[in-house]
Amino acid sequence: MKAIKYSNKGEKIGSITLPSELFDTEINSTVLYEVINLYFRNQRQGTKSVKGRSDVKGSKRKLFRQKGTGKARAGNIKSPIRVGGGVAFGPHPKNWHTKIPKKKKRIAIKSALSSRRNNVSIIEELEFEKPNTKMALKVLNNMKTNYEKCLFVIPDNSITMIKSFRNIVNVNTARAQDLNAYEILNSTDLIITEKSLEKMEEIFK
Repeated sequence: MKAIKYSNKGEKIGSITLPSELFDTEINSTVLYEVINLYFRNQRQGTKSVKGRSDVKGSKRKLFRQKGTGKARAGNIKSPIRVGGGVAFGPHPKNWHTKIPKKKKRIAIKSALSSRRNNVSIIEELEFEKPNTKMALKVLNNMKTNYEKCLFVIPDNSITMIKSFRNIVNVNTARAQDLNAYEILNSTDLIITEKSLEKMEEIFK
């Protein structure tokens, strides 16, 4: 497997061999489906909440005496059966997070990378002294990559790189160590820096 290699100015300078352990594996659609479902599940915040009878503002006084009135026995005004009372058995904050096994996560990432192997470009390291969207856009235009949605993989949490690319339409950035199958499949093209490729080999191989 080979990919086009570009200079840090976006000029084509040759080709590079992609590691077969990442980009030439069998695509396991079953594991991909399971891991992406878990990824979406883990995005749930679970912050929905209602007030129970102990949370509602109101007096705890018994509304009227227990016997002799001919009415049903009543407690205080915060009862769920009364207007303005608390909600019975309502939703409360819940943690929906489910840990994804490391082995499955790696199989899913390799499957996703293999499915995008024909749309991978490798670029030399980019260095911006300060955030520069104009320069970042110039590099992408020089590469002449006709992408619909591009994922730019960077080796570390470079604020200047992230800020330079974040205002460009349909371009997202991700750290090599934080890659997940959904981000890869949600992109039509991958642009990976040389250091990021080395880090991906080190982590996922």
